[in-house]
Amino acid sequence: MHLSLLDRLVLRADSALRTLSAQATRSQRPHPDAQLGEQPMRAEERRHAAALMRINHCGEVCAQALYQGQALTARLPKVRAAMEQAAQEESDHLAWCEQRVHELGQRTSYLNPLWYGMSFLLGALAGLAGDEISLGFVAETERQVGRHLSSHLQQLPAQDLRSRAIVEAMADDEERHGAMARAAGGIDLPPQLTRLMQAMAKVMTQTVYHV
Repeated sequence: MHLSLLDRLVLRADSALRTLSAQATRSQRPHPDAQLGEQPMRAEERRHAAALMRINHCGEVCAQALYQGQALTARLPKVRAAMEQAAQEESDHLAWCEQRVHELGQRTSYLNPLWYGMSFLLGALAGLAGDEISLGFVAETERQVGRHLSSHLQQLPAQDLRSRAIVEAMADDEERHGAMARAAGGIDLPPQLTRLMQAMAKVMTQTVYHV
């Protein structure tokens, strides 16, 4: 089915509202921690775990925006379809993280709309730059997210088995999405751009940990 630009804009707006609305996203897959019991943690450990999962939730908000922006401006239909499929799978992560943050007694970030808008713009610009660059952007994003998730596995309290199960499942998906993007023709990005992406990610994580 052929969709006009207006149709695609309406779909992107609907996706943004779903992403930013509390509890609007539902996982299509079972939650990775569904069979695990809650283990006792000290109050400061729960706050730290919740802050890390809030960062992960915000990261998934950004991922949704990036993919939706890229899908809007992708030139080849197969690339657009790949972006939309990746966004659907990433929406599971969004639901997992949101539920876990609430289970730990905290809230998601107040700054999610801001990060969504910035990420959507970056994704759209990457798509306009060409599908090879757009796919390379996905591959680099997933590489950086993988490193970020690995660091969270080291930081999460050892007894927080539920958060750890979620982060491990997310890391597996991110690695697969990065490999998909490279296999589809994604190219390496200039070092200056990768450093800019790292700097933005650092600002986001440090801010969202508290807000």
